[in-house]
Amino acid sequence: MKVTPTALPEVLVIEPKVFGDERGFFMESFNQRAFNEAVGYEVNFLQDNHSRSARGVLRGLHYQLPPHAQGKLVRVVSGAVFDVVVDMRRSSPNFGRWAGEELSAANHKQLWIPPGFAHGFLVLSDTADFLYKTTDYYAPQAEGSVRWNDPNLAIAWPDAGVVPQLSAKDVSAPIFSQAETFA
Repeated sequence: MKVTPTALPEVLVIEPKVFGDERGFFMESFNQRAFNEAVGYEVNFLQDNHSRSARGVLRGLHYQLPPHAQGKLVRVVSGAVFDVVVDMRRSSPNFGRWAGEELSAANHKQLWIPPGFAHGFLVLSDTADFLYKTTDYYAPQAEGSVRWNDPNLAIAWPDAGVVPQLSAKDVSAPIFSQAETFA
């Protein structure tokens, strides 16, 4: 597996080895020992989630605060998304900075997002199936969010060919300066 830091060094692009031929392909999508070695510490995943979304659906930017902060390992198994993370840690030199990566069924890339980062994605294909593992259970009382189009974050979302579709909750998310953050 190939591991590459993003502009936010703790957020990692993970590219598994893919073995393919005319019949299709095989890849090891997750190996606990190799993953722990790649990130440099032991990570325990507690929950797996799967979402399917249509072109232009934008989900995020979401996170969970302590004591239910979540790390996420995300990937796309059908279609393509532009995946974004924002550093929500006040103690970080990258506080308020973002990084983005295209994840797709074709490129097999995964993204490791440690606790302390907001996360969201925009669907670029007709549909996308998005899978993610989390290090803590979903806890609605610990939810945090940031508005996807906050001008101070200036996230360079690509054009999906349609107006982004958001949930009511995401439309009313606070701007970064008013969002709850991590220490």
